[in-house]
Amino acid sequence: MVAMAAVGLGADEITDVRQKFLKGDYASAVKAAAAGVEETPGQEEWHLLRIDALLALGRADEANRALTEALGRVPQSLRLHWIGRDVAFANGQPELAAKRLESIRELYASRPSAYRAVPDLVVFGRAALLLGADPKDVLTRVYAVAQKAAPTLRDTYLARGELALEKHDFALAATAFEEGLKQLPDDPDLNCGLARAHEIGDRKSMLAALEKALEANPRHVPSLLLRADHAIDGERYMDAEVDIAKILEVNPEQPDAWALRAVLAHLRNGAAAERFARESALRTWPTNPRVDWRIGQKLSLKYRFAEGAARQRQALKFDPKYLPAKAQLASDLLRLGEDVEGWQLAQEVNKEDGYDVEAFNLVTLHDTMVKYATLKDDDFTVRMTTHEAAVYGPQVLELLGRAKRVLIEKYGAELARPTYVDIFADPKDFAVRTFGLPDIPGFLGVCFGRVVTANSPASTASSSTNWQSVLWHEFCHVVTLQLTQNKMPRWLSEGISVYEERQANPAWGQRMTPVYREMILKKEAGRGGLTPVGVMSAAFLAPPTPEHLQFAYFQASLVVEFLIEKYGLQKLRAVLKDLREGTEISRALETHIAPMEEIEKRFAAYAKDRARELGSELNWEKPAAELFRPGAEAKLREWSNTRPNNYWLESQRIRTLIDDKQWAEAKVALNSLLKRYPAPRGEESALRWLARVQRELGETAAERATLTKFAALDGEAPDAYLRLTELGIAERDWADVALNARRFLQINPLVAAPWRALAQAAAGTGDDVTAIRANRTLLQLDPANPAEVHFELARLLHRGGDSAARREVLMALEEAPRHRAALNLLLDLGAPPVSPTEVKSTP
Repeated sequence: MVAMAAVGLGADEITDVRQKFLKGDYASAVKAAAAGVEETPGQEEWHLLRIDALLALGRADEANRALTEALGRVPQSLRLHWIGRDVAFANGQPELAAKRLESIRELYASRPSAYRAVPDLVVFGRAALLLGADPKDVLTRVYAVAQKAAPTLRDTYLARGELALEKHDFALAATAFEEGLKQLPDDPDLNCGLARAHEIGDRKSMLAALEKALEANPRHVPSLLLRADHAIDGERYMDAEVDIAKILEVNPEQPDAWALRAVLAHLRNGAAAERFARESALRTWPTNPRVDWRIGQKLSLKYRFAEGAARQRQALKFDPKYLPAKAQLASDLLRLGEDVEGWQLAQEVNKEDGYDVEAFNLVTLHDTMVKYATLKDDDFTVRMTTHEAAVYGPQVLELLGRAKRVLIEKYGAELARPTYVDIFADPKDFAVRTFGLPDIPGFLGVCFGRVVTANSPASTASSSTNWQSVLWHEFCHVVTLQLTQNKMPRWLSEGISVYEERQANPAWGQRMTPVYREMILKKEAGRGGLTPVGVMSAAFLAPPTPEHLQFAYFQASLVVEFLIEKYGLQKLRAVLKDLREGTEISRALETHIAPMEEIEKRFAAYAKDRARELGSELNWEKPAAELFRPGAEAKLREWSNTRPNNYWLESQRIRTLIDDKQWAEAKVALNSLLKRYPAPRGEESALRWLARVQRELGETAAERATLTKFAALDGEAPDAYLRLTELGIAERDWADVALNARRFLQINPLVAAPWRALAQAAAGTGDDVTAIRANRTLLQLDPANPAEVHFELARLLHRGGDSAARREVLMALEEAPRHRAALNLLLDLGAPPVSPTEVKSTP
């Protein structure tokens, strides 16, 4: 049986004071609670309120005295002993906190029937978890019972949510906090908990919940901490300082706030300020492991993995059993390429806490990755599934080697060897290796400095992603991150990588599009406009739509293009060198290029000029949606007549003509549009449409010319590449067949068609080396006609005098015993040579 907590005297007054506390009026709450204690000293709620408010203000000594008084009045209170742990930690007494946990165990064991009130049941659950109880049992047998008995008690939802957050089960945490918010929609702790649950995968929802928390309590320290965290992630360091200052106004001893201030000092290369902030964080508890864990965790989020790992090792010196530090150290080491110790630590965390989702995921992934094939050369170690390694592993090494030669010379970097590249066929495995969690979509690859993780073509082929472009992009990060020792802003790192994609291949990387044109030129249209260069990294964190995220990458690359075009590559290299020494980006830019304000002004003009160059003879005004509604035809015609050559209307008209199979009219319209906008890319490209129209009209030569132009512009058009190989084979244009087969393989090397075309093209030009390689790869893909592939491979090997021809012809005959050409080739090969061991000595 579960009992409700006794209401007692002054219940309304307690509720009023609790509301003051929740709204951030901590001083008034202390005063009122003290008066309540004096009036009704046996009422534990007054004692709890006073201690809570004193802790919120950082008045740890007073909280300790208040606790002593409270335990003198209500010595059997589980909740007072529980909050006593917080008081002990605030006063730097972890041993006393452990004793108070033991006191809870003893009190409950001696008189379990005395603690049937729901708030006591929640405390019992929390204590049981620390004492080693199974989390699942606590959730189902304690918290679920408590929630059913008192659905409006905030403590239960907070306990459930915090447990899930601790175990990195963010979906479960979100559910707990959302259920609580249905009962208590304005509770700042529940809203902040929901924000934390969304921090990893949904920053937009995080910020919405955070706004509600701070609306309810503008002085809510956990929410201010999370907002400062977010500002640091977006490189808005002054905003973070503002929130940290607000926290320290509330609680001058708040260790997490001082830890974040130490992080900011580190990022600004301020060693003395960093040391002072860390010492301040440790002032009340000199061996608090959370402080170094917090500093290190944030440094690692800023890609300072070596510095982050050092902080975790310090935290573990303070407390070798502090699992958050051990888990973070495992993650850091795996991202530094120190796999042996990293995997070992992950296994230790999983063994000590089987419910930690992140540790469980990593251990499970390790069991998968030990089965991977490893490809090596002097510069790279590539790990991928055995099947994929056999199919396109050599192409991965070749591409990475080419990228290294180009980019090292260009930027003058010296790299640690080897670079580790992990390629995952399962996107969930990629997400676990990269983020620790399996459900983080939207990433093709990630670089940590020396370690690259990437999704394989097996998981990206449906989106026509160019895996070679992705790896080039990520290896460029390897170069720039190591060149700067991971001390560069995200916008610059991403900008250089996208820019270098375009330099490597004109069909790779992002280019100006009609949508980007509109975003640059029409800020008033609600599409966001250009983000100022100084705060551009924030655009990657919580974009309103996926389109805005892609635009952030494009804008960053356009800034880099602007800097190189207007000031030169050597100036940019000088900026990168300064960043390595710890100089802030704005100062480095001012030293070598121009003040940030001038750069932002000149770049905005440059970007707008580039946008206006796109289809400069077209009218780009977008018609309102109501013009397309039934009955608005006359208004649409009137609107159109005053805006000739309108891109949007003309595109709509062309789509209608194609849908209606009006091929001749569509062809005329498309040719007219392409005169004004000659280089469109993507699914909506007029070149793609024109090729389809020409095919329908039977104009094969014209179709091929159009597709050839389109394929040179678009690095993610496998249907165009495949059609061009078909047309090239028909014309026996083997060079073009090989070109487009290789283009297709940049999208998906795991299907047979492009390998078959490449083998045929190579054989047609006498390139036996390529033909042999393509046919051998084709056999890895279970071709429909293995006998023919084995025979062709045997023929090529025989022509080169390779004895392996015999094995291949026999395999062809195994598949097709009556294969006449294979039988004839076997006769040509003659009897197999006799090995020396088969020669008998003559008596």
